[in-house]
Amino acid sequence: MLAPNPALTTLPSSLQTMAGMVAAAPFSLLMGRMGRRAGFAFGAVLTLLGAILATQALVSQSFTLLCAAHFMMGAGWASFQYFRFAAGEVVQPNWRPVAISLMLSSLLVAAIAGPQVFIMAQDALAPIPFAGAYAATGLIAVLGLIPLAAVRIPRPETDASTEPTSRFAALAALRRPAIRQAVGIAAISQGVMVFLMIPTPIAMVGCGFSEATASDVVRWHIVAMFAPSFFTGFLIKRFGAQRIAVTGLVIIIVAAVAAALGLSAMHFYGSLIILGIGWNFGFIGGTTMLDAALSEKEKAAVQGANDTIIALVSTICAFAAGFVISSLGWVVLAMISGGVVLLAIVALALDQIRLARS
Repeated sequence: MLAPNPALTTLPSSLQTMAGMVAAAPFSLLMGRMGRRAGFAFGAVLTLLGAILATQALVSQSFTLLCAAHFMMGAGWASFQYFRFAAGEVVQPNWRPVAISLMLSSLLVAAIAGPQVFIMAQDALAPIPFAGAYAATGLIAVLGLIPLAAVRIPRPETDASTEPTSRFAALAALRRPAIRQAVGIAAISQGVMVFLMIPTPIAMVGCGFSEATASDVVRWHIVAMFAPSFFTGFLIKRFGAQRIAVTGLVIIIVAAVAAALGLSAMHFYGSLIILGIGWNFGFIGGTTMLDAALSEKEKAAVQGANDTIIALVSTICAFAAGFVISSLGWVVLAMISGGVVLLAIVALALDQIRLARS
């Protein structure tokens, strides 16, 4: 409605994604200096200001303001990615996988409640369409600050004289095998999930399915992404983070094969549900591996680099998915997905063999 050119229609959401990528590392460093609670509060305030700006953009019919609002909200939301790390920091080490996993299970609540909030709020400021939904986003940010006030997360101990040196040393830690593997598994899990999930509605509509059916497939995919979080942490505690993470990669390959085998509703539902489960194991397993491999001094810089890499890979995969689905088709896209994950597993195995020999 507001874009001056149809080609610019996706610009606000693209800027939102870019803002999340840009803000990931600065937020992690901010939390390393001032503490998790301060970083989360700042993210909530950015989200609130972005929501207010977006509401005003619709009132004033300003596309430029809307773009700025989405950039601000995207930056604010980047801070919330660190809830999973914060959850692991306030429990005993042996319970960290469970805390991280249960924190991600909260996204299941968001996936179910979010669309309902949108439906109820979108016309709240009628006759201005969708303004109420943005206003509701700001309200949710304010409500999120209330429980945050009661959270007690120990502030990090910082040494101003050694901070720059330790920051560079922490970034160099990305070369360590355990950290490199953890970041790689999480990034591959997230990237391939995005690569397969984003073009699914386009592929289904192209195969003659209704938009409602395509939406339902994505809905069940989201449920499959987060519902396993209630027990993934316990599986990691029992079998180890790396085993569960690699199992997740194998499950993603199974999802890609299922997607390539046919274009029926059963194939779409099955492959996207399997994909969600594989993402859950791979992403939570990779996150737990990273948490276990880091010292306290390394966390701020390495966690920021980790989330920046994941966001970068996701952005590249999102853009690549559109090109592949439009030029090569769904089956080729699924085969590429499985091939990429298979190469990642081979690289991981070779890395383990090399480490065992050294």
